[in-house]
Amino acid sequence: MVIGNGLVAKRFESYKRNNDFLVFASGVSNSKTKNLELYDRELKLLEEHVQQYKAQSLVYFSTCSIYDSQERESAYVQHKLQIEDFIQNNVKQFHIFRVSNLAGRSANPNTLLNYFFNHVKSGVNFDVWTNACRNLIDIDDAYLIIDHILKNNLFPNEVINIANPENIQVKKIIEAIETFLGIRSNYIEIEKGTCFEIDTSLIQPVIQKLGIVFGAEYVRGLLNKYYLFAE
Repeated sequence: MVIGNGLVAKRFESYKRNNDFLVFASGVSNSKTKNLELYDRELKLLEEHVQQYKAQSLVYFSTCSIYDSQERESAYVQHKLQIEDFIQNNVKQFHIFRVSNLAGRSANPNTLLNYFFNHVKSGVNFDVWTNACRNLIDIDDAYLIIDHILKNNLFPNEVINIANPENIQVKKIIEAIETFLGIRSNYIEIEKGTCFEIDTSLIQPVIQKLGIVFGAEYVRGLLNKYYLFAE
């Protein structure tokens, strides 16, 4: 069973008729919101489904922003930590996947790559934190890794980081978009941000087994895959 209708839920559509798992992909779409009602609604929905489907193993998507010292105290991250705590104390079978910045075909303007792409393309002024790094991973790559973990019953009742083994500076992401579009963006540099580490050692054997290639050309590949024919 799959709960949700966003980018993650659509990619995990094959699990809709799988009675072994409850894939909960109905989260708050804007990580910057401070609307506590949205967070409370997600927690309540999760509690209801956990109660209703006790026999199914829960799959929950948390965030790697937990490791970012400048985001850890945000309402979004604190909410994710609250849900992780609820799951670990109330659910018998689960996988908690802390996912980094997903890239995919989505109308959500708040995804990292959509945000930067739309601002660069439209020429809208925006701030760039010069010391910040971000971690991009294709929704298809994230799906392959998670699907392999679930089907092989790896890391039961654990918290697993699903991320690109390599971070990338925000300015490098902007430069890749500028090169892709053939235009210069309109941004203001702000001396803020950090490069925080995400430990992907647990999934390295899975990445190698699946033959997923990350590296220097990864961002360009994402742009070609999802934005080549963007209007």
